[in-house]
Amino acid sequence: MATDPAKLSYEEARNELVQVVADLEAGTATLEQTIELWERGEALAARCEVWLVGAKERLNKAKAASGASDAVAVESAEPTDA
Repeated sequence: MATDPAKLSYEEARNELVQVVADLEAGTATLEQTIELWERGEALAARCEVWLVGAKERLNKAKAASGASDAVAVESAEPTDA
């Protein structure tokens, strides 16, 4: 039985998706197998999307945090009029 896509890492899901696409492109599967492959491919693609969206959010947070710390550093470096 195939692993639940929700339990796969991005790399595992991507690699299996590549194999599913190759199997579909080979054109040797029966109609029933083709449908099962298509459904598996859709689930794997959705899993990859979840990972990619999560990674993008993490990068955006890191960039925002970096920008905020840069702004604090710039403010503290500015001379004050005394």
